Amino acid sequence: MAKLVVLSAGMTGRTHELKVDKTTIGRVEDNTFQIAEPSVSSHHCEVLLRGPDVVVRDLNSTNGTFINGEKVSETVLKPGQVLRLGQIEMRLEPDAPTSPTKKPIDQTMAMQRGVSLNELEQGPRAGGFDSKGFSKKDNKVNKIFLILGIGFGVIILFLLLYVYIIVKK
Repeated sequence: MAKLVVLSAGMTGRTHELKVDKTTIGRVEDNTFQIAEPSVSSHHCEVLLRGPDVVVRDLNSTNGTFINGEKVSETVLKPGQVLRLGQIEMRLEPDAPTSPTKKPIDQTMAMQRGVSLNELEQGPRAGGFDSKGFSKKDNKVNKIFLILGIGFGVIILFLLLYVYIIVKK
């Protein structure tokens, strides 16, 4: 059975076996595979088993879904490829037939070092994020409600002023 193995520091070695046809991945608890990390969206992506293929579909996440550094919306994830959700990286490992005579291979991976104080003072480093860190989604519905709310407020203000003028006469 194929599985996702987390490579990022702090979660290294954490795995999730892909047992069902649809696995949701995200920050909140109602996901099949929860990754409680701020750069991962609440419902970031889903992993679909379609026959022998493992398909990754982005769920309109804030920081995007990447396979081997390339942004994807829906594509096949092949064994050995690295899937990145926000700042969390994981690798798809194929189902390995268990053999009592074979010894498991040590797959230690060197992780990227942290950030030095000098790098922090120089500003953000290249990593796919804008200078603010995270980009905000454009929500047109909120803008429409705001415009309508202001319009209704102005109408109510004029009605109150009209009633006040009539009562004063």
